Amino acid sequence: MNILHFLTPKSEVAYLYDDFSLRQALEKMEYHQYSSIPIITREGRYVGVITEGDLLWHIKSQDFMNLRMAEEEPLSEVHRRTNAQAVKVGTSIEDLVISAMNQNFVPVVDDRDMFIGIVKRKEIIRYCYELAFPGRTVDEGGLWSVINRKRQPVQEQEG
Repeated sequence: MNILHFLTPKSEVAYLYDDFSLRQALEKMEYHQYSSIPIITREGRYVGVITEGDLLWHIKSQDFMNLRMAEEEPLSEVHRRTNAQAVKVGTSIEDLVISAMNQNFVPVVDDRDMFIGIVKRKEIIRYCYELAFPGRTVDEGGLWSVINRKRQPVQEQEG
């Protein structure tokens, strides 16, 4: 199967430009409620991924006490502790699964290293589930309602 089947296109993904300020990064991540987010150049080339932890460690190390200071701090000054390698469109499903084991999403680039979107770990798990259990599908509400029903204690009947 082609990984494009799992792709969330760039047009539907929040990302940061590498020339953003620390404050812009914080605000965009807060707005989208992301714990990590891709970084690209203005030309669209993939740079890497930055996490909440990266931002927090940077803020701590620089003793930022207000957001005004964060406006002046370029995102490029923040040390990224993760090295989220992007995959190419022709990457095998096995390699995609391995890449997704340590991150919430896998960035995808084309042959020119231009960012084209992400593959979410959730979609890979869904695919693996459907392979493991043929004929069954994961519907967001249905599966979880069955699991939660099994977890609830049995109510005593009045007699």
